[in-house]
Amino acid sequence: MLHIPGLYIANSDDRGRGVFTAQELEKGDLIEICPLLIIPKKDVGKIHQTVIHDYYFLLEKPEDAACIALGYGSIYNHHTTPNAIVIFDYEKEEIEIQACTKIEPGDEIFIDYTDGGKEEAPLWFTPS
Repeated sequence: MLHIPGLYIANSDDRGRGVFTAQELEKGDLIEICPLLIIPKKDVGKIHQTVIHDYYFLLEKPEDAACIALGYGSIYNHHTTPNAIVIFDYEKEEIEIQACTKIEPGDEIFIDYTDGGKEEAPLWFTPS
């Protein structure tokens, strides 16, 4: 796991915990590289009955598999106008979290759980 030195976890309004930055980030800055714990297709259905359901990512490769992002990766909260993006590297089995806007010190870092509003990625909660 590799992340910027100013990354920290704190309470997020109405969202539980979230990931925040203590330093200014510019668009395109690398925030974190997270190794992935791959959940095979045969086990994905089982996670819906556990607390893991709120923390996993769906994968395109291997098809219909899922994963837990280690590091802070599975703790980033959702926003419909995120300030960071998730970039999958299937070969290395990791994701990069990258700033897509300027982020000020003390701001929470948000990603979009729906990959830009894709219909096949419905949310299980009402976004605030």
